[in-house]
Amino acid sequence: MGIELQSGEGLNPAEEKVSGIVNQNPVPVDSQDNKSFFQRIAENEKLASRLRRIFIWTTSILTVLFLFIFFIYIVPLLQEIPSPGKTTITNSAELKKEASYKKIVTQLSRDIQRFSRKYNGYTTGQSYLVINTTDNIFHLYRNKKQIREGHCSTGSFKMLKTEEGRSWIFKTPKGKFWIQGKVNNPPWRRPDWAYVEEGLPIPSQDDPGRYEYGVLGDYALALGDGYLIHGTIYKRFLGMPVTHGCVRLNDDDLKAIFNTLSIGSKVYIF
Repeated sequence: MGIELQSGEGLNPAEEKVSGIVNQNPVPVDSQDNKSFFQRIAENEKLASRLRRIFIWTTSILTVLFLFIFFIYIVPLLQEIPSPGKTTITNSAELKKEASYKKIVTQLSRDIQRFSRKYNGYTTGQSYLVINTTDNIFHLYRNKKQIREGHCSTGSFKMLKTEEGRSWIFKTPKGKFWIQGKVNNPPWRRPDWAYVEEGLPIPSQDDPGRYEYGVLGDYALALGDGYLIHGTIYKRFLGMPVTHGCVRLNDDDLKAIFNTLSIGSKVYIF
């Protein structure tokens, strides 16, 4: 009769050990071990956001540092590199013998003489005044030497228009002028634009109300066409372009210029 063997019965110990190993269920491997470092960072949103901020800040700092070094150190070095076409100064005896060189030197000598005569014509031994409308500074000269310098106010270059179509541009004229008149305690005759600015009706030309005293200072020097060099009650605006075309000075500068310049003295405005 047949003999029924139980599982594992009739097997030697070595075979039982092998059988046990074969019959065991495989242990699952953790899937995290197979993920790369960057995949794990991408799945961690907080860590990824922090790394992005660090990267942006680092890139920005490096960019600023590079630009600073480039403009402070590299650009000046590049500018010092000599250009192949750069002109060099020479004192060659052979060059001085060339006809073209002699021609250029002769022309330059003539130009220097011409400009010297022109300069001497502008800067005579007489007293004269130079007015810089860009910086609003004046220079007073006597015997070709500056004796006084200070701030002034010149034209604002603003435009005023009326509904009837009249307009004024408040600018100081530029060029060569001369003193045409000198007045002590000058009155101010208000022009039409003064009434337009204040929104007042314009009176007749001979209206005595047009005249005001004390607003032009103690002295006035006429340049022609209604333009004056005079004082001001708005001394805080000296050095700024705020006038309607005249040149304003403080009291001390005005007195010095009035006493230095004579009728016919030159005034250069640029």
